[in-house]
Amino acid sequence: MKILLLGEHGQVSRELQLSLRGLGELIVRGRDRLDLGQPQQIRQQLRELQPELVINAAAHTAVDLAESEPERAFAINATAPGILAEEAAALGAPLIHYSTDYVFDGTKTAPYTEEDAPNPLSVYGRSKLAGEQAIQAVGGAHLILRTSWVYSLHGKNFLLTMQRLLQERASLNVVDDQIGAPTWAGSIARTTSQLVEHWRAGQGGPWGLYHLSAQGETSWFGFASAIAEQLRAQGKATATLQPIPSSAYPTPTRRPLNSRLDCTRLQRDWHVQLSDWHSALLECLQRPR
Repeated sequence: MKILLLGEHGQVSRELQLSLRGLGELIVRGRDRLDLGQPQQIRQQLRELQPELVINAAAHTAVDLAESEPERAFAINATAPGILAEEAAALGAPLIHYSTDYVFDGTKTAPYTEEDAPNPLSVYGRSKLAGEQAIQAVGGAHLILRTSWVYSLHGKNFLLTMQRLLQERASLNVVDDQIGAPTWAGSIARTTSQLVEHWRAGQGGPWGLYHLSAQGETSWFGFASAIAEQLRAQGKATATLQPIPSSAYPTPTRRPLNSRLDCTRLQRDWHVQLSDWHSALLECLQRPR
């Protein structure tokens, strides 16, 4: 099987490059060889490569930057996925695409299901929702996997930022009123490879939209506290953590206060098990860099 993976250096892509080994011929295309902002380039490469499966792990993920460059955010997060869906459908190849909790406004008091109406608060959220809708409009075989609070040992993310700041500062304020599930990129990649294996074995569930995040819930303060606990277990001194409300830490983008995603449907229909966020964090931290 020929698999085209879009995105080369991103958190999820780096983990996919490990988890997809052995499932087929893996062709990885980063921004330098396939610019998702160039529609004709997308069409040309897919027609030349003729993949049997397309996985789009590339996106404009700079949430705050998207507010000042909406055209680029929509080109990469909305227009490009629609073109990928069209070209993949023409080849008879399924498309796996990743989306986000930012399609919701966070006002619901329970975890969000796939049936809940989206209401994004930001350019990033609106662009990702438009990408979902573009894929769905094509109607080809696809999996749209919404996830949340992604971290890993690579790139820019909350885990690496906290590990640094906790050792640099004496005190640190962290938002405590946004609730979600920190999701390790390695868990996303491992589940994705399981979905591919089940599809190839004829044991997959229906195509469509699913939620894929770690199980359980915490706040950013709770996540930071767990990171600090692991640093202290290694004998490292850490900053004192102070919980603060979102209003005390203004950003260009409004974040959903509730980012919890109900993943029942994915686990039931595709026969996969998702790790709880704390055990996944420990597994991530034990991974060699």
